Amino acid sequence: MTLGDRDRRALIILGVALLAGGLIYWLSNSSPSSSGGSAKAAPVDNIDRAQKRLAMLRKQAATLPGKQAVLRQASIELSGREKGLIPGDTADQAQAQLLQVIKRVATQQTPPLETGQIELGRPRSYGSAYGLVSVSLTLTCRIDELVNFLAALGAQPELTATEEIRFGAAHPKQKTMPVRLTVSGLVARRLIPQQKGLPQL
Repeated sequence: MTLGDRDRRALIILGVALLAGGLIYWLSNSSPSSSGGSAKAAPVDNIDRAQKRLAMLRKQAATLPGKQAVLRQASIELSGREKGLIPGDTADQAQAQLLQVIKRVATQQTPPLETGQIELGRPRSYGSAYGLVSVSLTLTCRIDELVNFLAALGAQPELTATEEIRFGAAHPKQKTMPVRLTVSGLVARRLIPQQKGLPQL
Protein backbone atom coordinates (compact mmCIF):
# COMPACT_ATOMS: atom_id res chain seq x y z
CA MET A 1 0.00 0.00 0.00
CA THR A 2 1.53 3.23 -1.06
CA LEU A 3 0.77 6.64 0.44
CA GLY A 4 -0.11 9.46 -1.79
CA ASP A 5 1.11 13.02 -1.44
CA ARG A 6 -2.14 13.96 0.10
CA ASP A 7 -1.94 11.24 2.79
CA ARG A 8 1.68 12.07 3.54
CA ARG A 9 0.77 15.69 4.08
CA ALA A 10 -2.11 14.70 6.35
CA LEU A 11 0.19 12.47 8.45
CA ILE A 12 2.77 15.26 8.79
CA ILE A 13 0.07 17.76 9.85
CA LEU A 14 -1.33 15.19 12.30
CA GLY A 15 2.12 14.56 13.77
CA VAL A 16 2.80 18.27 14.16
CA ALA A 17 -0.65 18.77 15.70
CA LEU A 18 -0.08 15.89 18.16
CA LEU A 19 3.33 17.25 19.05
CA ALA A 20 1.93 20.78 19.57
CA GLY A 21 -1.01 19.39 21.58
CA GLY A 22 1.32 17.30 23.75
CA LEU A 23 3.57 20.28 24.34
CA ILE A 24 0.61 22.51 25.27
CA TYR A 25 -0.75 19.80 27.59
CA TRP A 26 2.61 19.39 29.30
CA LEU A 27 3.09 23.15 29.77
CA SER A 28 -0.44 23.66 31.07
CA ASN A 29 -0.09 20.83 33.63
CA SER A 30 3.39 21.76 34.87
CA SER A 31 2.68 25.49 35.26
CA PRO A 32 -0.56 25.21 37.30
CA SER A 33 0.95 22.54 39.52
CA SER A 34 3.89 24.74 40.44
CA SER A 35 1.71 27.82 40.87
CA GLY A 36 -0.88 25.73 42.68
CA GLY A 37 1.85 24.46 45.01
CA SER A 38 2.94 27.99 45.90
CA ALA A 39 -0.69 29.04 46.19
CA LYS A 40 -1.23 26.22 48.66
CA ALA A 41 1.96 27.06 50.61
CA ALA A 42 1.08 30.73 51.06
CA PRO A 43 -2.24 30.19 52.87
CA VAL A 44 -0.64 27.61 55.20
CA ASP A 45 2.12 30.11 55.96
CA ASN A 46 -0.45 32.86 56.59
CA ILE A 47 -2.48 30.55 58.85
CA ASP A 48 0.61 29.63 60.89
CA ARG A 49 1.56 33.28 61.22
CA ALA A 50 -1.99 34.22 62.23
CA GLN A 51 -2.10 31.44 64.83
CA LYS A 52 1.21 32.59 66.34
CA ARG A 53 -0.06 36.17 66.44
CA LEU A 54 -3.30 35.03 68.05
CA ALA A 55 -1.37 33.06 70.70
CA MET A 56 0.78 36.13 71.43
CA LEU A 57 -2.29 38.39 71.70
CA ARG A 58 -3.99 35.90 74.03
CA LYS A 59 -0.89 35.85 76.21
CA GLN A 60 -0.86 39.65 76.35
CA ALA A 61 -4.60 39.73 77.09
CA ALA A 62 -4.09 37.25 79.94
CA THR A 63 -1.65 39.66 81.63
CA LEU A 64 -4.00 42.65 81.24
CA PRO A 65 -6.06 42.07 84.44
CA GLY A 66 -2.85 41.80 86.47
CA LYS A 67 -1.50 45.02 84.98
CA GLN A 68 -4.79 46.78 85.64
CA ALA A 69 -4.73 45.61 89.27
CA VAL A 70 -1.16 46.91 89.69
CA LEU A 71 -2.17 50.23 88.10
CA ARG A 72 -5.18 50.56 90.43
CA GLN A 73 -3.00 49.78 93.47
CA ALA A 74 -0.37 52.30 92.36
CA SER A 75 -3.05 54.94 91.78
CA ILE A 76 -4.47 54.36 95.28
CA GLU A 77 -1.01 54.61 96.85
CA LEU A 78 -0.19 57.74 94.83
CA SER A 79 -3.43 59.49 95.80
CA GLY A 80 -2.76 58.56 99.45
CA ARG A 81 0.73 60.04 99.29
CA GLU A 82 -0.39 63.13 97.42
CA LYS A 83 -2.71 63.99 100.30
CA GLY A 84 0.45 65.35 101.90
CA LEU A 85 0.97 67.97 99.19
CA ILE A 86 0.78 71.49 100.55
CA PRO A 87 -2.66 72.79 99.46
CA GLY A 88 -3.29 76.06 97.67
CA ASP A 89 -4.57 77.55 94.45
CA THR A 90 -1.33 79.46 93.89
CA ALA A 91 2.29 79.06 94.94
CA ASP A 92 1.88 82.00 97.37
CA GLN A 93 -1.08 80.33 99.07
CA ALA A 94 0.87 77.07 99.35
CA GLN A 95 3.79 78.99 100.86
CA ALA A 96 1.45 80.61 103.40
CA GLN A 97 0.10 77.14 104.28
CA LEU A 98 3.65 75.86 104.79
CA LEU A 99 4.37 78.80 107.10
CA GLN A 100 1.19 77.98 109.07
CA VAL A 101 2.38 74.38 109.49
CA ILE A 102 5.78 75.54 110.75
CA LYS A 103 4.24 78.02 113.21
CA ARG A 104 1.71 75.44 114.41
CA VAL A 105 4.46 72.91 115.15
CA ALA A 106 6.60 75.60 116.83
CA THR A 107 3.77 76.64 119.19
CA GLN A 108 3.07 73.00 120.10
CA GLN A 109 6.58 72.56 121.51
CA THR A 110 7.24 72.75 125.25
CA PRO A 111 8.18 75.48 125.76
CA PRO A 112 6.72 76.99 122.57
CA LEU A 113 9.34 78.21 120.12
CA GLU A 114 9.15 81.75 118.83
CA THR A 115 9.88 82.25 115.18
CA GLY A 116 11.97 85.27 114.35
CA GLN A 117 12.70 86.68 110.94
CA ILE A 118 10.83 84.93 108.11
CA GLU A 119 11.85 84.86 104.45
CA LEU A 120 9.84 83.28 101.64
CA GLY A 121 11.84 81.49 98.95
CA ARG A 122 11.12 81.37 95.24
CA PRO A 123 8.88 78.47 94.13
CA ARG A 124 10.67 75.99 91.88
CA SER A 125 9.99 72.73 90.12
CA TYR A 126 10.79 69.36 91.65
CA GLY A 127 11.01 66.74 88.93
CA SER A 128 8.38 66.78 86.21
CA ALA A 129 5.26 66.31 88.37
CA TYR A 130 5.78 68.41 91.50
CA GLY A 131 7.05 71.75 92.77
CA LEU A 132 8.66 73.10 95.93
CA VAL A 133 7.87 76.13 98.05
CA SER A 134 10.23 77.11 100.85
CA VAL A 135 10.25 79.23 103.98
CA SER A 136 13.36 80.35 105.87
CA LEU A 137 13.06 81.42 109.50
CA THR A 138 15.23 82.07 112.52
CA LEU A 139 14.78 80.45 115.92
CA THR A 140 16.64 80.84 119.18
CA CYS A 141 16.51 77.59 121.11
CA ARG A 142 18.48 74.83 122.78
CA ILE A 143 19.76 71.91 120.74
CA ASP A 144 17.26 69.45 122.28
CA GLU A 145 14.37 71.84 121.50
CA LEU A 146 15.56 72.06 117.88
CA VAL A 147 15.74 68.26 117.62
CA ASN A 148 12.20 67.91 119.03
CA PHE A 149 10.91 70.62 116.68
CA LEU A 150 12.43 68.94 113.60
CA ALA A 151 11.05 65.54 114.66
CA ALA A 152 7.57 67.00 115.16
CA LEU A 153 7.78 68.78 111.80
CA GLY A 154 8.71 65.51 110.08
CA ALA A 155 5.76 63.74 111.71
CA GLN A 156 3.20 66.12 110.17
CA PRO A 157 0.95 64.79 107.38
CA GLU A 158 2.20 67.52 105.04
CA LEU A 159 5.20 66.57 102.89
CA THR A 160 7.92 68.84 104.28
CA ALA A 161 11.69 68.59 104.56
CA THR A 162 14.49 70.60 106.09
CA GLU A 163 16.66 72.01 103.33
CA GLU A 164 19.24 73.97 105.27
CA ILE A 165 20.26 74.62 108.88
CA ARG A 166 22.76 77.29 109.95
CA PHE A 167 23.86 77.66 113.52
CA GLY A 168 24.99 80.92 115.07
CA ALA A 169 27.19 81.50 118.12
CA ALA A 170 25.75 79.84 121.22
CA HIS A 171 24.98 81.67 124.49
CA PRO A 172 26.88 79.59 127.09
CA LYS A 173 24.85 80.74 130.12
CA GLN A 174 21.42 80.23 128.53
CA LYS A 175 22.56 77.19 126.48
CA THR A 176 20.68 78.54 123.49
CA MET A 177 21.82 79.41 120.00
CA PRO A 178 20.35 81.22 117.00
CA VAL A 179 19.37 78.89 114.17
CA ARG A 180 18.43 79.77 110.61
CA LEU A 181 16.25 77.03 109.18
CA THR A 182 14.93 76.55 105.63
CA VAL A 183 11.93 74.24 105.30
CA SER A 184 10.44 73.24 101.95
CA GLY A 185 7.11 71.67 101.11
CA LEU A 186 5.96 69.65 98.12
CA VAL A 187 3.19 71.15 95.95
CA ALA A 188 1.44 70.29 92.69
CA ARG A 189 3.45 71.18 89.58
CA ARG A 190 0.64 73.40 88.23
CA LEU A 191 1.37 75.94 91.01
CA ILE A 192 4.91 76.60 89.80
CA PRO A 193 5.11 79.35 87.16
CA GLN A 194 6.65 78.38 83.84
CA GLN A 195 10.13 79.81 83.42
CA LYS A 196 10.61 81.64 80.15
CA GLY A 197 13.81 81.18 78.17
CA LEU A 198 16.64 83.61 78.64
CA PRO A 199 16.74 86.42 76.08
CA GLN A 200 19.27 85.82 73.37
CA LEU A 201 22.07 88.34 72.99
